[in-house]
Amino acid sequence: MLMNSVSAIFLVTATSLVSLPQAAFAQSYTFTSVQVEGNQRIESSTIVARTGIERGKEVSAGQLNDAYQRVLDSGVFETVEMIPRGNTLVIKVTEFPTINKINFEGNKRVKDETLQGAITSESRRVFTAEQAERDAATIAEIYSTQGRVAATVVPRIIRRSDNRVDLVFEIAEGDTIEVERVSFVGNRAFSDRRLRRILETKQAGLLRTFIRSDTFIADRIEFDKQVLRDFYLSRGYVDFRVNSANVEFTRERDAFYLVMDVTEGQQFSFGNITTVSEIPGVDAAEFQAALKVKPGVVYSPSLVENSIARQERLGLKKGVDFLRVEPRIKRNDRDLTLDIEFALVKGPRIFVERIDIEGNTTTLDRVIRRQFRTVEGDPFNPREIRESAERIRALGFFADANVETREGSTPSQVIVDVDVEEQPTGSLSFGGSYSVSDGFGVAIGLSESNFLGRGQRLGLTLSTAQDAEQYILSFTEPQLLGRDLKFDIDLGISATNSSFASYDTDRRFFAPGLTFRLGELSSLQLRYRWDASEMIKRSATSVSGNVIASEIAQGRLTTSSMGLTYTYDSRIGGLNPNAGVLFEVGVDAAGLGGDNEYFKTNARAIAQTRVWHEEITLRASVDVGAFSWQGSGFSRAIDRFVIGPNTFRGFEPAGVGPRDLSNGVNDALGGNYYAVARFEAEFPLGLPEELGLRGGLFYDVGNVWDLSDVNTAGGTIVGADGSFRHVIGFSLLWTTAFGPLRFNFSKALKKETFDKEQSFDLTIQARF
Repeated sequence: MLMNSVSAIFLVTATSLVSLPQAAFAQSYTFTSVQVEGNQRIESSTIVARTGIERGKEVSAGQLNDAYQRVLDSGVFETVEMIPRGNTLVIKVTEFPTINKINFEGNKRVKDETLQGAITSESRRVFTAEQAERDAATIAEIYSTQGRVAATVVPRIIRRSDNRVDLVFEIAEGDTIEVERVSFVGNRAFSDRRLRRILETKQAGLLRTFIRSDTFIADRIEFDKQVLRDFYLSRGYVDFRVNSANVEFTRERDAFYLVMDVTEGQQFSFGNITTVSEIPGVDAAEFQAALKVKPGVVYSPSLVENSIARQERLGLKKGVDFLRVEPRIKRNDRDLTLDIEFALVKGPRIFVERIDIEGNTTTLDRVIRRQFRTVEGDPFNPREIRESAERIRALGFFADANVETREGSTPSQVIVDVDVEEQPTGSLSFGGSYSVSDGFGVAIGLSESNFLGRGQRLGLTLSTAQDAEQYILSFTEPQLLGRDLKFDIDLGISATNSSFASYDTDRRFFAPGLTFRLGELSSLQLRYRWDASEMIKRSATSVSGNVIASEIAQGRLTTSSMGLTYTYDSRIGGLNPNAGVLFEVGVDAAGLGGDNEYFKTNARAIAQTRVWHEEITLRASVDVGAFSWQGSGFSRAIDRFVIGPNTFRGFEPAGVGPRDLSNGVNDALGGNYYAVARFEAEFPLGLPEELGLRGGLFYDVGNVWDLSDVNTAGGTIVGADGSFRHVIGFSLLWTTAFGPLRFNFSKALKKETFDKEQSFDLTIQARF
């Protein structure tokens, strides 16, 4: 691949021999002087010392050949020649040239800086053809990871004066080779469409210009094979295997076909689950009671691991040192179950001597150390160390994080080595959004997730839509006082220019909060909120109903409230990966100072599951709320519940609920109570999945009612008693490179004459 001059280098190097007469192999030599010729940069004394030959000492032909090899192996000479002339040894050398500069030609997709950082050749260093070839292969590999497997790289040299060369890498980038089709052979439980969704490799689609995952990358195929194994194992297919992953060119040789041949096997469930103790004084029944997994649940290795971790944590809590839990699995092919026996055994007496952390140039040591539940001097638990490593990686602060153990100062001690590589943790994001209710908007976000290396998050969000603006400064401390206690604080300003009401709003708020875990799937948040809010007349000529006019006349009011929210969420960490529930209930009490006094309660419950081989997602949700005014005056519309399309589809924002029709207007007043139930199904449309299109059907029913403690004097009130509205609709969900798009087409089956229906809603949200 090199030009003729470089080829000559290889030829001369390969044919260089010690120049000796034919009879020399039977001779020995004694040299009184050594003469070096041809060297320019390397001192003669250095070359002579490299030979190991001493003056006046007899040297055999074999020793002379060894001296030649030592000089050649120094790596700085193209050719070496040793010529005995009587008592004088003449060493003729030709030095490798030095690299003057390195250039890249033909690269458009990859910057020079990226390529320079990947190669080992450097300016002012010795040039070798072998190293240049290795660098060319490295550059080609960079292009291969981008799907340009046809890229070629040719290293060439340009001779300069003073035995210097310019090294030029001539690059032909070639076109990206796409994956035209991904298919499977041997799958029965799951369709090709479902399996394709979990792979990193994607088929080429309409947005191939913006999506790079449809290019062929060999390493990604290996990753996809592992993803497939994990997918099937987590669903009980313990005998699953990938027989082969064949990649073939299309007939036009401009794309690939990827065919994965798999064997699914049978699906297994948990059978009998027992715990036995082989440690004196340890009651197996207590550890059995700590298990959550039950017989009949589909088998998953992660559930076994979670059960082991749960029992080992219980052992630590009860002071049982060096406890190890060994799962013993018995297979029952007749009823397709796996009996699990958790054996409590005594592990080796090994302690943690110390934890060494390296590579963290920005992040403080304590941020990494607090991911360990183990400290120096504690019994060594391999599982805990692995879990700590996962927590460190999950921080998102490091490009790479390796946690390994080695023997300490004694065989009964280990040292935990943590080696991390920092990565940027700040981000600047720009976003665009559109909704029928708020119009077009722009969002700018500035965030730093590792503020001052303390693991804290600092963010600034500036968002503006046609009818709504918001500016929020937020700060989060994930582990306050070194404990599993999250502290949040938000400072913000928001303003709305409402298209559905005869008034605008202006709000200033300050909201700190504390969140801590109550269990594996539950948490509790305690919060305080202070805000100053005002309802503002839209213009001097705008007309409002009498109720809204009286609320505008109250001016700016302050609210000081305390609240708490309990959350239980099994959608991610539950026993069933395809089903889960979310339950959330919160209450806020205002009146700790400020102008407003009230109690406000919200509750939400969501249940979802996947059916029909995980192709269809079914979801049901219920939202309810109650507002009780306790002050001496009257509540305002911005204090009560006003719901919109995000809560109840088929209607405009504040399109349902009590209204004031006085003065010829139609003002939404909100209500003290609301209840909404939503039922929906999402399903494939039978279109190629690379289009990212799915369909949905939904049915919503809801109501907003009650105007107790509202100044309704002079108003023409309708809908105060409320009635349940019913809506059906169809959704088109489109996952694009710019963000998720949702098109909702709805029809109200039952409504009131004063309601404001909205039969179409489009929501776009994108970040770039």
